[in-house]
Amino acid sequence: MKKTILIFLLMFPSVLIAEKLPASKAEGVFIAMGVGPRLPVGSFSSSTDLGYGFNLELSYTNSDHLPFFVFGRIGLEQYPGSLDFYQGTDYSNLSTRSIPIQVGVRYFLSPLFDDIVPLIPVLELAASYSFIQKLHEFKIGSGRTNFKEDISAFGGSAGIGISMFILEIIASYNYYKSNQYFAFNLNVRLPLLINF
Repeated sequence: MKKTILIFLLMFPSVLIAEKLPASKAEGVFIAMGVGPRLPVGSFSSSTDLGYGFNLELSYTNSDHLPFFVFGRIGLEQYPGSLDFYQGTDYSNLSTRSIPIQVGVRYFLSPLFDDIVPLIPVLELAASYSFIQKLHEFKIGSGRTNFKEDISAFGGSAGIGISMFILEIIASYNYYKSNQYFAFNLNVRLPLLINF
């Protein structure tokens, strides 16, 4: 009997305090990994071929800001030189590698289908910084010296896609002064933290 009273006395104040606490908002932190091709456009496409890229993303939202998510993304992209470019120049190899870092906002529209698996249209905008490294290698006998070029570039991206939330396909246009390209990604998203 004394044990029951002691437990009740210990629990009762915490129940009273818990009722007075304000209701917390639901929030979530998610991690996503993506991979896909990169299609150079503009002047960038005159010297490079189709590339590929990987990225890692963290995103956050809470119930006050749904359906908006803020995200940070880092990636690694690789572009080989174009064979046509090699034939018309002294280049034997032109390799472009970039590490883009993006901070942006994603907006989930109303689902197109909601029966078995929801298909949700997605829009995203991001500000970007990219560290770009170009390896310039020349044909033997050209009289030119091989060198590496490091470029820091600021730009932005805009994307559209379709999401099942855990899986999504996103197409985005990425603009930097020296490099413009379309990125197509298949992303897998998993929850890191969900708080109700």
